[in-house]
Amino acid sequence: MASGGGGYRHSSSGAPTRLSTKIDRQNSGAYATPKASAKSRIPASPSTGSGFRRSSSGPLPAQPRASADAGVPGRVRVAVRLRPRNSEELVADADFGDCVELQPELKRLKLRKNNWESETYEFDEVLTEFASQKRVYEVVAKPVVESVMEGYNGTVMAYGQTGTGKTFTLGRLGDEDTAARGIMVRAMEDILADVSLETDTVSVSYMQLYMETIQDLLDPANDNIAIVEDPKTGDVSLPAATLVDIRDQKSFVELLRVGEQHRFAANTKLNTESSRSHAILMVHVRKTVKGRQDMDMSFRGENGHHTSSHSLRPPVIRKSKLVVVDLAGSERIDKSGSEGHTLEEAKSINLSLSALGKCINALAENSPHVPVRDSKLTRLLRDSFGGTARTSLVVTIGPSPRHRGETASTIMFGQRAMKVENMVKLKEEFDYKSLCRRLDIELDKLIAENERQRKYFEDEVERLRVEAQKRIAEAEKSCKIALENEKTTLQQDYRDSIKKLEEKWKVNQQAIEKSRAEQESRKATKSDELLEVRNMLENEKNLRQSSQDEIIDLRNQVQHWKKLEESRGAEIVKLRKLLDTEASQKEKLEEEIAVLKSQLLQLSLEAEETRRSLDRGASGKIFPGLDSLMSQANRNSQLRDQTNGPKPPIAKLFEQVGLQKILSLLESEDADVRVHAVKVVANLAAEEANQEKIVEAGGLTSLLTLLRSSEDETIRRVAAGAIANLAMNETNQEMIMAQGGVSLLSMTASDAEDPQTLRMVAGAIANLCGNDKLQARLRGEGGIKALLGMVKCGHPDVLAQVARGIANFAKCESRAATQGNTMGRSLLIEDGSLPWIVKNANNEAAPIRRHIELALCHLAQHEVNAKEIINEGALWELVRISRDCSREDIRMLAYRTLTSSPTLQAEMRRLRIEC
Repeated sequence: MASGGGGYRHSSSGAPTRLSTKIDRQNSGAYATPKASAKSRIPASPSTGSGFRRSSSGPLPAQPRASADAGVPGRVRVAVRLRPRNSEELVADADFGDCVELQPELKRLKLRKNNWESETYEFDEVLTEFASQKRVYEVVAKPVVESVMEGYNGTVMAYGQTGTGKTFTLGRLGDEDTAARGIMVRAMEDILADVSLETDTVSVSYMQLYMETIQDLLDPANDNIAIVEDPKTGDVSLPAATLVDIRDQKSFVELLRVGEQHRFAANTKLNTESSRSHAILMVHVRKTVKGRQDMDMSFRGENGHHTSSHSLRPPVIRKSKLVVVDLAGSERIDKSGSEGHTLEEAKSINLSLSALGKCINALAENSPHVPVRDSKLTRLLRDSFGGTARTSLVVTIGPSPRHRGETASTIMFGQRAMKVENMVKLKEEFDYKSLCRRLDIELDKLIAENERQRKYFEDEVERLRVEAQKRIAEAEKSCKIALENEKTTLQQDYRDSIKKLEEKWKVNQQAIEKSRAEQESRKATKSDELLEVRNMLENEKNLRQSSQDEIIDLRNQVQHWKKLEESRGAEIVKLRKLLDTEASQKEKLEEEIAVLKSQLLQLSLEAEETRRSLDRGASGKIFPGLDSLMSQANRNSQLRDQTNGPKPPIAKLFEQVGLQKILSLLESEDADVRVHAVKVVANLAAEEANQEKIVEAGGLTSLLTLLRSSEDETIRRVAAGAIANLAMNETNQEMIMAQGGVSLLSMTASDAEDPQTLRMVAGAIANLCGNDKLQARLRGEGGIKALLGMVKCGHPDVLAQVARGIANFAKCESRAATQGNTMGRSLLIEDGSLPWIVKNANNEAAPIRRHIELALCHLAQHEVNAKEIINEGALWELVRISRDCSREDIRMLAYRTLTSSPTLQAEMRRLRIEC
């Protein structure tokens, strides 16, 4: 990308190689002995004598929790570090003494004007050429790191002339000598030691500011990151930068190594590997405050069961940010010998450092206007100088008298920085999402308990109902038997009484008839006989009356038994009322369940409203995207936050079973076993550290065999995804091609109908399209036609992968043409991809449109394709892209392509189109 000596740190073959940083060429063993702690320093004056103004020598003390608008004053702390003489200075300056004299015990530095006159300055800490890396970290960066872990933002920055050891101080990885580790590595060691990976998160972004353009060192394609400024708070953020979660020190060091490989450097007279950009490392820490997240959530109800309380307190979290800035070295053109593009880089570096110096001067002089918008560097460091962060600055100088002017300028920069006061603020907020999750869990428990009680109540009511019905049946049966027995007894007594009365009546009738016969025979009846007959009749009447009384008594007894039966019926009615009462209690419980559900809805609405208010009120105080990670953090990524406890299931399976055993399961006869085995291999292939092991163990061959032989759609989809992950490595790409992987992927694409399977296949082919060496073979084995065949699916994810593959292929063709390789017409155009590219150049989906626009620009850069571009109507799309594209880099690429092609220029003049 850069000319004149600048460029990425890559080998000539194009493959990334690990190069030592620029300060590795210096005598790194010279920093050995730790000195005293840091104090402030100001220039000495004749009127003050030896009475220098000093600040506290220890780290800034932890402050009590501040409100949202309050802050704690904190001056910028400055330390100066002297680099030892290098091999060139030992020869060139052998007859001259050092231009500086250090007095570390007094925190002073003397800058010699000549042999008899010097100027004295005082700093927070003076570090000699023998100071060890550990000593530098403890006095410069450790107080800031401790403040970050307490919830404050912090900044550590290195400033100085090129070649004075800034990158050595900050970014040395210490691969060969652990004692040489720089501030970045040591700071992350302390941060990881102080956080709990179960509840806390640490994530990093690594960028460079090159030629006033912010570029992502972890994703080189992301080369124009925009600065977003909160209109309310003024805080700045970089939402488009890559944000990587850090779980261990090894992965962090690997990220630093990857970023260093993509950083721009050049060979100058002052430094063989001079950094041509400002490196910026941002570490975001999200930490839960211990001892302040207890929640009084329980009490005992009347039934003794555990229920939820309304006294809830959300956990408190602290979100802080550590910014480590490795500024590019200031240089004089006449000394560095910069020319061409390197000269332009030097001008950009000096302009940004000059803008930073102006801002610090304005802050030191309490000027009402601070020109922070003069440079992107000052906008990024807005919070570090005059903002809310604790800032520590280390200025690096060299001993050579030839560079006394640069040394004096560096010292004066540090002097002015010491006058800058920051208002340090604590970054605390309530974790309402965690509270909502806990409330959901509590509500689930209550609902389960309510369901259990309701089930118990229904079972109890059913038992009582069955028992009541059983008792009623028994009572009815006993009453019926008693009534039948009593009825039988009364009927028998009634018949016996009637029989006796009939017998008495017959006897009386016989007596009457006998008396009548006697009367007829005697004809004369005496008065006493008549009286006797009358008496007999009276007795008969009395007997009849007594019989009737007995009948009445029997009827009364029958009525008594009927009343007894009615009382039994009333008891049955009472039991039925009891059942009705229990049914009403059941309805009340259902109403309580409805109330609990409404309370859950209310709590959810309140939590959502609180989250929205937080998003509106504090979106600029934290790094955007952290919420998203926390949400991913929250539901689907909670299993990864437990790494301090049990290991993830895939890693545990990898350790316990072994890779060979897992790969052998791919050939199992059981389809379910093969499905699970290929999913495990795909998950392992997603980690870059496992890819080499999988390939060495024959996993790539097994996956290709499985893709060739299996008819199961799930196995083919997951196998294609695993091959796509392995295809991100250049060595693996060549192996895939050698084993006929492109043909297999093309056959799979033609047979598959599932959009997700097609997306995996398209992603694998797209990764292979990015390899310059494989283009002809890829096209010959049908890779391009397979990509174009998958567009019939119409699924946005599949189209995005197809567009990415075409963009990668076109970029490789453009790069080959730029390098002078003889090429004919584009292979993409020969395979008929241009009509589809033109049709989708203005696609509504941003990922598809961005890749198509890049592909069209790269195709048009090769003059031999210009005629096809014009015939297919792609010229109009290029003009639209150069005018309306939302991305400035693509828009400028389209503009340069149109203005550099004679054929396209002639056609535009013919059509009277102005670019």
